[in-house]
This record gives sequence, structure tokens and C-alpha cells, in this order.
Amino acid sequence: MSLEASELQEAFDFAAQIAREAGDIALKYFRSSLTVETKHDGSEVTIADRETEAHLRRRISEKFPRDGILGEEENEQAGTSGRRWIIDPIDGTYSFVHGVPMFGVLVALVVDEDPVVGVVNLPATQELVCAARGFGCFANGEVARVSETTSLSEALVLATDFGTCERFGFGPAAERIQRQARARRTWGDCYGYILVATGRADIMVDPVMNVWDCAPLLPILEEAGGTFTDWNGRRTIAGGNAIATNGQLFAEVMRMVNDER
Repeated sequence: MSLEASELQEAFDFAAQIAREAGDIALKYFRSSLTVETKHDGSEVTIADRETEAHLRRRISEKFPRDGILGEEENEQAGTSGRRWIIDPIDGTYSFVHGVPMFGVLVALVVDEDPVVGVVNLPATQELVCAARGFGCFANGEVARVSETTSLSEALVLATDFGTCERFGFGPAAERIQRQARARRTWGDCYGYILVATGRADIMVDPVMNVWDCAPLLPILEEAGGTFTDWNGRRTIAGGNAIATNGQLFAEVMRMVNDER
């Protein structure tokens, strides 16, 4: 199925609105005393994650009762419309519980397995980045574009944690990319991808990603003029890992990945 322009606009506006609302909830708990639990996968979760996701689910169910919902903290809710909302209430929980502002609320709408709307709200830094297929990408209402960097030797490369690349089989490729780049930083999670989409960084790599991490980032990066793929170069939100580039550097990065495979 495809969405009419009016339907896409409605979904775009709604996604941005609920991401703002969810961000306000998360901020109530930011830099406060929280009980932190460890999930089976080793990641952390707090009441802020759960309350934020519950709000997002409630708002989506009220507005679009036939749509499916997939989130990080609760079971998937099946839909009948062919549309599915994918949400991550707090991406970067580790940063969140340590009082670091590089966390975000992620909301995406997927139609026939293609993400057509993506929103990342970074409430602590007051940045809202939104995109919809064919509409463009916007950061706080202004058009967002990737950088024009054409050489890896001039690029800023980001990762949530370069060390995990080795553990998941991407160590040589990640090391080579780092050596060739002008600079590297661990400004990670969704924040790093937003830096690429808004032209403040050039490449972001992650060896482990969930579908709720990826879903909003693909339309955001593409509408900003960049690329979002897995480490095989496939345009997907289900690859289990991710590489984002400004587009100009995609071929060079993938050549290095393939050479070190």
C-alpha cells in the first residue's frame, strides 16, 4: 500500500507531536534518582523508559487503532492496516541514567516494511529531527542536509563504542576506517546519526542495532541526502547493525569494509 500525501502529512505531524510529548515525560526523570534494572540482553531500563513507551502506545492506539505497534519494552501489538509504528522510548538509556544528554525518543511509521516517517526527539538538547518520504528532513523546522565531505581523510567518524566492533567481527574494518579518518568520536546512539544527518559528522558505525533503533534513522538519513545501510551495504532496518554516511563517502567506506571482511 502507499499513502496519499495528506495521509503522510498527518502521520508526519502526529509522529513529531507524540515524540515531543514523550520527550517531556523522559525529561521529568532525567538527572533524578532512578532505580535501574538490567534486562536479559544486558541493557538498562528504568521507569522513564516504561512510562514513555506506554504514552506513545496509548497515543498511537487512540489515533490509529488499526495500526500495529512494535516497541523496545513491551510486546508487539499486531495491526490490520498494513502500517506499523516502531518506537524506542529512550534510545541511549546508558547516557540517560548517567545524566548525559545524548539520548532520544524514536518514532517511525513503516508501511509495507518501508519506513516512510522518522522522528528523533533529543529533549535534553532541544533538537527535533523529522523526515517523511519525499518531504525532506528537518531539524527544528529548518531543512537538514548531510555534509559535503568527499574524502575519508577529512571525515569525522562516530560510533557508540568502537570497542564493540571487534567483538562482533567488524574490528579490522572499523580500525581501518578510524585510521583513515581525520577524527573519531564516540558521540553515540541516535545522537551520532543525527549529527550525520545534520552535517555535523560524516560517518556513524554500529556493530549491533535493533529494528527500533534503525527504523526512524533510515528515512532521516536518506531524506537528508545520506545513506543508511547495514555492514553489507543493504538498505535495511533489520540488518542487526548499521552504517550511516553522507552519501559521498559510502563507496569508500564499503570498499574498506569489504576489503577487511
